[in-house]
Amino acid sequence: MKNTWLGSLYLALAASIWGGMYVVVKVVVSVIPPIELVWMRYCVAFITLLVIGVVTRQSWRIQKRDLVLVILIGIIGNTVSIVTQEFGTMFSSAQMGAIITSSTPAFMVTFAWLLLKERLNVKKIVSVCLATIGVLLIVGNGHINVSGQLGGIFLLIAALTWALMSVLIKRVPKSYSSIEITNYSILVAIVVLTPFVFSQLHEINISEFIHPTIWGGVLYLGIVSTACGFLLWNRGLQLLNASSGGLFFFFQPLMGTFLGWLLLGENIGGTFWIGALLVLGGVLLVIKE
Repeated sequence: MKNTWLGSLYLALAASIWGGMYVVVKVVVSVIPPIELVWMRYCVAFITLLVIGVVTRQSWRIQKRDLVLVILIGIIGNTVSIVTQEFGTMFSSAQMGAIITSSTPAFMVTFAWLLLKERLNVKKIVSVCLATIGVLLIVGNGHINVSGQLGGIFLLIAALTWALMSVLIKRVPKSYSSIEITNYSILVAIVVLTPFVFSQLHEINISEFIHPTIWGGVLYLGIVSTACGFLLWNRGLQLLNASSGGLFFFFQPLMGTFLGWLLLGENIGGTFWIGALLVLGGVLLVIKE
């Protein structure tokens, strides 16, 4: 039971951090293109986790038989998923992003059933349905801009690949710490993205980049959203099964909408609170199980 509560706390915190990320990405991506932004935030995150790893005396040893799995996690989750998420955020509305993001837990349940042979039961299906309806109520207050179809495709790919990555993490032996796995997968993403980045870095407007809002946003995305967020998410998945853990992803649109109301003065209707209760109800079903 202790692991269930700890895993639930880690996953909820990670998803909540990512919920506040969209507004930062929306601002920063106006100056730094998506691929370059992902590369920069990963460099910041890698250095951050490396320092944490040295302080906590991580071994950093990895068996050859596990290299392929770590590389797959880095390419599928840290590269393809995050890059398509940045492009999707740039091209689409926040409401569309929240709706498509809400498909991630359903994909996780499916992949967990196919790859990990996790048993599906009525509670898991009901909890995902409750949370999905809750998210649709939360983001259904605004008008969805259908012209962002390209952004929608990118976001769907991001949701699909993130779900697959989250399930693959469950295959990683528990002898590795979440710090080691997170930083190795981030390093894979940096290596993959570097050839695409260096040819485009000169196009970034330096006078705009040195604005505190922009470089501060990069630091936030690297340290808080990437290093801390990924660390919490990976550790949480090690403590819960993949199909149940995916449900906590619903905290992302919930927290994003709430922070928009609290900090930016965006209007939310009564359906937000109904949706929030449904999301929490679905989460409580998983914790109780």
